[in-house]
Amino acid sequence: MGYAADLSFNVFQPTRIVYAAGGLAELALECRRAGIEKACVVTDKVLREKTDVIARVEKALGSRLGAIYDAVIPDTGVEVIDQGAAFAREHGCDGLVSVGGGSAIDTAKAMAIVLTEGGSIRDHQGSMRLQRRQTPHIAIPTTAGTGSEVSVYIVVKDHAAREKMLFMEERVLPDCAILDPTVTTGMPKLLTAATGLDALTHAVEAYTSMNRNPVSDANALHAMRLVARHLPAAVDDGSDVEARGQMLIASTLAGVAFNAAGVGLVHAMAHVIGARHGVHHGTANAICLPWVVRFNADELGARYRDVAEAMGVPNAAALSDEEAGAAAADAIAALNARVGLPPRLRDVGVPEADLAACAAQSLTDGAIVYNGKFAADEELVLGVYKEAF
Repeated sequence: MGYAADLSFNVFQPTRIVYAAGGLAELALECRRAGIEKACVVTDKVLREKTDVIARVEKALGSRLGAIYDAVIPDTGVEVIDQGAAFAREHGCDGLVSVGGGSAIDTAKAMAIVLTEGGSIRDHQGSMRLQRRQTPHIAIPTTAGTGSEVSVYIVVKDHAAREKMLFMEERVLPDCAILDPTVTTGMPKLLTAATGLDALTHAVEAYTSMNRNPVSDANALHAMRLVARHLPAAVDDGSDVEARGQMLIASTLAGVAFNAAGVGLVHAMAHVIGARHGVHHGTANAICLPWVVRFNADELGARYRDVAEAMGVPNAAALSDEEAGAAAADAIAALNARVGLPPRLRDVGVPEADLAACAAQSLTDGAIVYNGKFAADEELVLGVYKEAF
């Protein structure tokens, strides 16, 4: 896909990426590289009590282990972050090691701000407000989907208001991401599927974003290919280290892509569904993505031709723009079905009576601005919600 002569873009991606089966063994070395002498491990109780992952992290840290904060919950909230920062400070920790999915990594990114800047995370909401390096942070993702280990974004839920606060700060990018597929082998099938579709959504939306560029395109396209090829195997056999590893790579590539290009309407819709109705973010993305592709197709068909090809659609290059959009949407819907994800919003408890309110709230989400086709209109968004219902 070509670009006009006035192309202009910038990419900032300083996170060191360490990939290996057994890469957890590099943790102490990466702590030393990041200047962490006493690490606070940020995780959840399930990982700590039901798996051996945190015990392996403790062993890898050795004398650099300071404390373990295991109060992370899905859709991390203000109180979890503020209490975590106070916990790390009380234990004299000078750095963070997040272990878990997007909620654990986002919790640590937000804790890094509070540890350095003080106050509550509420005090720092916004975009590019930070003026100095934040608390050192090494991320160890145990799911393959969020890309949070390489992104400038933090999503924090205000549980009382049923809203999600979005932060965008270059200075919260983790110093290092350790991608070790052996820590993801215990992921349940549905979580594997949902996080995999989260990665695919990041890739597709970055590839069709208003801010797309050659760097984001390259990462997004390869992420799509990897998800299409390896997600079914990862879902079918949780112990398949090759498939798990390729999905971790896909997630990180997609994270690099959307970090440079942003996301779009799917995320604006999914954020609201998650905040108002507790729908898992990856599942919400999976349901909305095919319908947003169909909505965008009349203007972005040429882009969706590449998406269809990356998804394995035969003879995709010969499709018209209209056919390409339909083929890409169908391929995504088929992948959703193949890995056992629900096809409709009604299937995850979203009431039809609330769709108008969801559409109105979606307009306040910053992601909608970067959708490759204009979507910041309440009736347009409501139409997509109704199609997805």
